[in-house]
Amino acid sequence: MTTSEGAERVEEAAGHAVHEAADRALHGGGDAPSRLVELLGRAGLVAYGAVHLLVAGLGLRLAFGQASEVDQQGAVSAVAAVGFVGVVLLVLFVAGLVAFALWQITAVVAGFRWVSGGERFRKRVGAAAKAIAVLAVAVVAARTVLGEPEEGRAGPQKLVVWLLALPLGWLLVAAIAVTVVVIAGTMVYTGLARTFMGDLVDDLPGWARRAAVVLGAVGNLARAVAFGAVGVLFGVAAINADPARVGGLDEALRVLVSQWQGVTPLVAISLGLAAFGAYCFLDARYRRAY
Repeated sequence: MTTSEGAERVEEAAGHAVHEAADRALHGGGDAPSRLVELLGRAGLVAYGAVHLLVAGLGLRLAFGQASEVDQQGAVSAVAAVGFVGVVLLVLFVAGLVAFALWQITAVVAGFRWVSGGERFRKRVGAAAKAIAVLAVAVVAARTVLGEPEEGRAGPQKLVVWLLALPLGWLLVAAIAVTVVVIAGTMVYTGLARTFMGDLVDDLPGWARRAAVVLGAVGNLARAVAFGAVGVLFGVAAINADPARVGGLDEALRVLVSQWQGVTPLVAISLGLAAFGAYCFLDARYRRAY
């Protein structure tokens, strides 16, 4: 090989490396459709974690006798109450949450290439659930920014009223109940089997791995209890054909408190939601992108 040929090959290799780096910067190199979506999506994970921390704080306030709306609307309203800065934060929240949802939708279609078979299918189903969950928060935040009236518990009740007016509508309400309970069941599996660790990079620092295991497990189990309670409320509404029986997270937690004759479950679930919020911060930093 002559000196000129060697130089040409080095130049060609360097050009290929530059092109590959540029492509990775543009397309993200993995499940995220672009690097911008990935970066915004990670910011959205931080926002999602912050929402869980706020809901946890509202739950603890309620447990200790201070009136609070313990759900996503309550958390968003708390941010909006800050004023102009709060509104700006909500706009950033919405952008990040939508980007993360887009990232997860892409993963549903062609993501999680580092696993196969049933595990890939479960992760893609989980990604779809995450996309729906973060979009729901984004809608609540966007409505608050636009100044639209809060629905609170009336939202689920309106949905059930409309469904019950349909032929065999109680079956549709029951289907929602079963779906929510199944999602709660998948959260239990995720928490116990710690499958969420597969979404993080392999070279996770030791301290971060230990924290992620504990926070992710506790957080997913707490969310499972909360989701399960919401599903039970929908089930009761279906059986009794009574929209007044249904409710969201806030109502579900209040029912748990009344059934247990104390605030212990509310405190436990609130701390669990806080753990999930903290896990989201680790997820945003160490989430596997490809």
